[in-house]
Amino acid sequence: MPDCLHQRLGLAHAADGQRLIDAHHHLWNLDTHRYPWLQDEVDQRFFLGDYAPLRRNYLPEDYLADSAGQQVLATVHCEAEHERADQVAETRWVHEQHARYGFPNAVVAHVWFHRPDCEEILGRHLQYPLLRGIRSKPVTATRPELAASVRGQAGSMQDEAWLRGFALLAKHGLSWDLRVPYWHLQEAAQVAAAFPKVPIVLNHMGFPWDRSAAGLEGWRTGMQALAAQPNVRVKISELGLRDEPWTLQSNRGVIEETLALFGIERCLFASNYPVAGLRIGYGELVTALNTVLEGYDSTQRDAFFWRNARDFYRIQLKG
Repeated sequence: MPDCLHQRLGLAHAADGQRLIDAHHHLWNLDTHRYPWLQDEVDQRFFLGDYAPLRRNYLPEDYLADSAGQQVLATVHCEAEHERADQVAETRWVHEQHARYGFPNAVVAHVWFHRPDCEEILGRHLQYPLLRGIRSKPVTATRPELAASVRGQAGSMQDEAWLRGFALLAKHGLSWDLRVPYWHLQEAAQVAAAFPKVPIVLNHMGFPWDRSAAGLEGWRTGMQALAAQPNVRVKISELGLRDEPWTLQSNRGVIEETLALFGIERCLFASNYPVAGLRIGYGELVTALNTVLEGYDSTQRDAFFWRNARDFYRIQLKG
């Protein structure tokens, strides 16, 4: 079994902690880099409400402290809305952290698919060896009833320029981290069907924010459409709700439905730290997920917690 990050760095670690690869977390240094949402005016629309605790540096040492109760084998850094004027700066900085700390071990970067400089920016990202995929958020509506209003807009999933840029992922062997609210999941499934050679992983279970019967039915319909596409995986992550506590009682149902729809072999553990830390501790999250997985055998749980992420992001484990 590979050594965990804490062990390789000579840090205290829990020998009985959960072995895992974290398929989605963020790091940022606000002293040296620009993240407008963390440094400029507060975005009142943020999906978790008040996010003041995030408006500080979150460095590798902070992640190691948060995850110290687990055996973290490797991590995947997902772009965190760095200043878009220099989209490659974050990729460069994350590689510097890897050189110093031995993680992150895969990078999901950002490029605007619909802009003329898409291929040029993508080429610059590709100079960095940990690049595995792109997260580029398409234009989406703010509410379910407005979903149709953005169809075909520049940057939407029907925009021809956006689709041309998206096609570059297949050309360069990269994956797409899909992040849209649940009312756009069926459109995303159409993209997945049109590009079967592009590996896609849905972030945060499609944000099942509306837990009413009607809201869950809309989410379920979208998830079924995505699950029907064999090139799609899903991250079991970020189930926080606006101004509400994270509880196993409130989240267990959507987790179990996702596992049933996709199969555990297509589901990845992901912390979404530090954002998820607004609602739940790292260890609490792992414990809650282990509770949900009690009916699965050890091979299946290992697949969920680390093997699926290793394979999807092509991570070479050490040790």
